[in-house]
This record gives sequence, structure tokens and C-alpha cells, in this order.
Amino acid sequence: MIPMYSEDETCPICRKACMDKYGEHAIHCKELPGFKYRHDWVRDVLGDILRRAGISAKKEAPVNFLTDPMEGRSTLRPADLLVFGWAGGKHACVDLTGVSPLAGLRESGFVAGQAIRKAESKKVDKHAKACADNQHAFVPFAFDTFGSLAPEAIRLLTRVQKVVHSSCSSTGGQGFVFNRLGFAIQKGVAAQLVARLPAILM
Repeated sequence: MIPMYSEDETCPICRKACMDKYGEHAIHCKELPGFKYRHDWVRDVLGDILRRAGISAKKEAPVNFLTDPMEGRSTLRPADLLVFGWAGGKHACVDLTGVSPLAGLRESGFVAGQAIRKAESKKVDKHAKACADNQHAFVPFAFDTFGSLAPEAIRLLTRVQKVVHSSCSSTGGQGFVFNRLGFAIQKGVAAQLVARLPAILM
């Protein structure tokens, strides 16, 4: 709750919300520059972590069955990451989503971890059945702008960390996976806040 900007004003991009002085809207407005950058940056870092651990994965992999049943139309999209042979020999579609932990605060009050668990559940509802029907595992990877991770994301990273441990004899590498991913999330958040600064300076 440190003031980032001099005063509140309407968001100049979406024009739907107050661009609050604490920067909260700046990090979850989907129309502002940096929103997609944060998602893609975290995806790229996760992909690099997998590569360094010797785990085979592909970014933006076309799987041709990921849809949103709630939209009632075809919304085929690639998997953010496709991890080969991840679950019982099945490939796993990893779908990333970043949320604000303060979203919906006025309606329900703040509960630690609530936003990411809700985001994780929504991803499962959207894609898990389609993946299972096509002999793929589905792994939702939800994180929030405070750096918290949903349970499935923690399970994935814990497993990757064990692989790193098995091939790294030094103690310095033990926090590599979680530390690097956490730094990537905060770098993405910083990019969104910086993208807002020119509007203030002009």
C-alpha cells in the first residue's frame, strides 16, 4: 500500500476503472501494456527452468483441443507449455494465469490465496476434461501479483525442484526453481507499473 502515483484518475486505456495511486489497477488491467508481457515472461522463465532441469517441454504447443465450453464456440488455442511424458507417460498441458490477490476485495474481503485458488479452479473447469478426453494431463499454473502460487503450481515446481536437486550437488541450487520463478513474477509486475509512468510524466 505504498503510493506509486500522485493521484487517482480514470484508466486512460480501458476507461472503465480508477487508475488508483497505489498501482493496483495497473497490474491487473488487461488493456494496459505489460499485462500479456507478464504472462509470457513467466511462461518463458518456466520453460527455461524445465529445460535446465532436463525436462522436455514446448512453448505455445498446438494441441487442437483446448476450448472454453462456457463460450459455446470453438476457441482452439495452444498450450502455454506442453511437458512431454509428465504424468504416467502422458503429455501435460500447462496453462498459466496471473491474477491480482485484491480482485473482488470489496465483495468478499481479503482471504490469502483465495484469488489464485479460484483462478486455478476456473482453468480446471475450462480445460481438464478436454485434455483427459485426448489422453493428456492438465496442469493449471496460477500465480498472483504478490508472488503466491496455487497448489497445482506448487506441486509442479516441487517436482521440478526434486529433479534439479538430483543433478545438483551444491546447496546453492536448492532454491533455484522457486526463487527464479518468484523473481520473474515480480519483474512482470514491475514492467506493468513502469508502463503506467509516462501517463503521469506527460
